[in-house]
Amino acid sequence: MDNTKKALLSVFCIVLLWSGIAPHDYFTWFLEVLPALLALLALAVTWNRFRFSNFIYVVVCIHAVILMIGGHYTYAEVPVGYWIKDLFDFERNHFDRLGHFAQGFTPALIMREVAIKREIIRGRGWRFFFIASAVLGLSAFYEFFEWWTALATGEAAAAFLGTQGDVWDTQWDMFMCTLGALTALALFRGLHDRYLNARPEIAGSNVTRGRAV
Repeated sequence: MDNTKKALLSVFCIVLLWSGIAPHDYFTWFLEVLPALLALLALAVTWNRFRFSNFIYVVVCIHAVILMIGGHYTYAEVPVGYWIKDLFDFERNHFDRLGHFAQGFTPALIMREVAIKREIIRGRGWRFFFIASAVLGLSAFYEFFEWWTALATGEAAAAFLGTQGDVWDTQWDMFMCTLGALTALALFRGLHDRYLNARPEIAGSNVTRGRAV
């Protein structure tokens, strides 16, 4: 493990520890932080078989930090969201929009790297289409998960849903997720490719076999 990955793991653990100290409530904290913990577990389990570029690990860490901040305060109560709300005279705390943007941005780049390294979808246009569609499907499933959680727990899930009285909250969540995926695929493709090709002497074997770059 290189220094970049060690630093990212340290940031993950420090922010996780902070987020778990006296959060808004532990039920919401667990639900919000769970995806970050599952991502860490998945990366650890697949470490010897598939290693991502450092670019992906940085993106995943940033997304995890967003999740853990949201879990600590609940998305509707994050202080920086209130600051932006007051600055721009918004009607609500928009930190959850950032969370859903990341929900599309991060998986899109992860899928892109897997598709390239495993040569699953070679055509750029088709790769763009299938990844964007898959991310939208994941976003819809997450909305189902929120719905099922609310049905199962009732008022206990109010902070987890974080609708803030917005009747279009579900649609906004899915839109921001899709926007995140499209932004990642359209605007960050070049940066991602530079990380994938950072070591051209081993790029051929790594890109096809999924080893670290």
